[in-house]
Amino acid sequence: MPKSKPHRSRMFRDFSMMKPDQLKANYLKNVDLAIKDITKHFDISSADLLFMVFIYDYEFFTLAHIAKAYHRSKLKLSERHVYPLVNLGYIYKHFDRYTPSGKMEDLIFHNETVHSYEIRYALSQKGRMMVAKFYRKVDGSEKLNLGES
Repeated sequence: MPKSKPHRSRMFRDFSMMKPDQLKANYLKNVDLAIKDITKHFDISSADLLFMVFIYDYEFFTLAHIAKAYHRSKLKLSERHVYPLVNLGYIYKHFDRYTPSGKMEDLIFHNETVHSYEIRYALSQKGRMMVAKFYRKVDGSEKLNLGES
């Protein structure tokens, strides 16, 4: 992109916005402000919020899978994000440890025995609503509330 040549009358302004046709995308302009807004008004950290954004498109997941996909160790991911978010109600156990019996789930996970079966976690409705609210704040369709709460 060539160097812009603003009109000299703009020289004393505090700012001048780029023309929209000169920008490709600016979707993440409000991401930092949206993170501050959500963490200020809800009981989660920014790292927890970003983790919930990462798992938003999963129906359910195991700790082993999500640790590999999120490039974290299983132990640290579970201690720092999953268990605290379970306690806060943002994540829940979709399929608990000894769920498989004679049901359809048992047929799906047929190669896992009762002792090797991993818990499947999922983002709760509360968590999904929080991430949806975050996305609305990022894209500007919902007002950012950074004032006093």
